Amino acid sequence: MDEAMIRDEVIVYEKNKIYSVIKRIFDMLLALILCPIVIFIYIIIKVSYIFSGDFHPVMFKQKRTGKNGKVFTLYKFRTMVYGNDVYDLTKKDKFTKVGSLLRKTSLDELGQIINVLKGEMSFIGPRPWIVEYYENMNNNQRHRCDVLPGITGLAQVKGRNNINVFDKIKYDLEYVSNMSFKQDIKIVILTIKTVISKNGAYAGKSSIQNEIECLKEQNKKAIN
Repeated sequence: MDEAMIRDEVIVYEKNKIYSVIKRIFDMLLALILCPIVIFIYIIIKVSYIFSGDFHPVMFKQKRTGKNGKVFTLYKFRTMVYGNDVYDLTKKDKFTKVGSLLRKTSLDELGQIINVLKGEMSFIGPRPWIVEYYENMNNNQRHRCDVLPGITGLAQVKGRNNINVFDKIKYDLEYVSNMSFKQDIKIVILTIKTVISKNGAYAGKSSIQNEIECLKEQNKKAIN
């Protein structure tokens, strides 16, 4: 490797390092700013649950795959009746009264600010999926986990749950390959439009299982 190539690689590394540091600072500041809103939403949900006779936890917790394939516990405001299991297809998804509003407005996602403060997530990046997704991806697809997962990302503003799993992964890989402040700002603006339109806000557990099956089928074809 000649000196010019080494110098170029060093420049790229330093730019990425600066970007990562500034992005982390932005994540922390925005998370702290939004904390009072998160606490307010928590109180409103808790009170509504008490009046409806629902004394189960306000927060929903689930194992997800994060940066470099590391598994972490994701937090969201609970929108389903307690005990709804993503793996149990014998029962239909059933929203609580307040949960339906939270899901439509995407306010349930604000619980992930806890993950942002813990350094497990960023505001912008590929969505953290349940572990089965990562287990059934090929090596190239797993590069979507080279960065911190996000509350919103390129795949979310490109179609969200209205596009298939392979397109979601394609957009995630595109984000990872072209990370920049310009792209992040664009995603923030498009996220606002997506939330307002409520387009593709909900993916049922049957859809999730179908996506995992698609990845499994991909692997079978690759082996054969």
